[in-house]
Parts: sequence; C-alpha cells; structure tokens
Amino acid sequence: MVLARSFYERDSRTVAPELLNKVLRAGRRSGRVVEVEAYAGSDDPASHAYRGPTKRNRVMFGPPGHLYVYFTYGMHWCANAVCGSEGVAHAVLLRALSPLTGLEEMRTARPRARRDRDLCSGPAKLCQSMGLDGSSDGADLVSGDRGVVLVDDGTPPPDRPGRSVRIGISTGNEQLWRWFVEEDPNLSRPDRSR
Repeated sequence: MVLARSFYERDSRTVAPELLNKVLRAGRRSGRVVEVEAYAGSDDPASHAYRGPTKRNRVMFGPPGHLYVYFTYGMHWCANAVCGSEGVAHAVLLRALSPLTGLEEMRTARPRARRDRDLCSGPAKLCQSMGLDGSSDGADLVSGDRGVVLVDDGTPPPDRPGRSVRIGISTGNEQLWRWFVEEDPNLSRPDRSR
C-alpha cells in the first residue's frame, strides 16, 4: 500500500525510523529502505532549509509527501522525502536501499558496482540505481505522478533500529538522527551505533 500523505505530515525525526523497511519504487525498480537521516528545517544547521527558501530547496518548503532531489559535489543526486507541515521544510534523506526488483536496470545504471550490495549503498548510489535525478525533484510520493512511490508491504520497521550521528556533515553533526537496519549489508557505512 502506498504511504498516505498523513504518514509524512509529521516531524522528520518521527518519520525517519518509520521509513525503515518501507519499499521505494521507481518504475520497475524497487528497494527496501535500510538507512535514513532526518533533517529538521530551519532549526537544523545541517539542513538545506536552515537559511530559508531558495530556488534549490523550494520543494522542502512545499507540501509533505514529495521528493526533494538535489545535486551535490557537482556530480551526485540525493533524494529526500519531505515531511512535516507545509512551510516547515523537514525532510528524510534516503541513504541506502536493499535492492528488490529491477536489478538488471540498476546494474546497467551503475556498471562499476561489483556486488549487488553496492548498488544502493549510499544516497548517490541509490539515486543512480533507481534512476532519480533533477527531473524527479518535486515528484509526489503519494499520487506517484512520476512513477516514484514509497510503499508499506507489511514488513514492520525494526523494533530497535541502529542509530548514530549523521554522516558527511560538518555542522549539526552531534544529533543522533541517522537510523538504519542493523547488520544489513547494503548500508552506506558499517554500523556506527551509539
């Protein structure tokens, strides 16, 4: 079942751990969410929304349940699920998936991946494997207007997910706002629980 808009209409720190084990579908490709990070809008110095709305981050300030996709380091795309109330700009970064379907398409999209566990083991790899880029920015995850949805297939989130500081940020890095399925081989980094 596609996640309802109400699922996203909450604080990103509530939504993030509940996204674990949900399924991201993009066309014929899909993967189980195994790692996420929460970003808390203008209250979070690591958030793209910290300094207010811009052309780049405008989707974050829009209605919840949309995909915010941004370009980073001049070469990579990263995807987030927008959460909270409109104007609040909370988001959950999708850091890693366990590939489920469309593996041939994923392998074609990431020919340098030597193992299937390397296909979606990081936010940029995830986007490349799933075919998400700037054209996906603003996609409605509830209506599936661009073929991208998040689905609950009945697999519950872990009772006690791994938790750590967020990865690859220089400010706001003391918060334990990264959640993951412990010991999953598709994680972007080995378990760094605290």
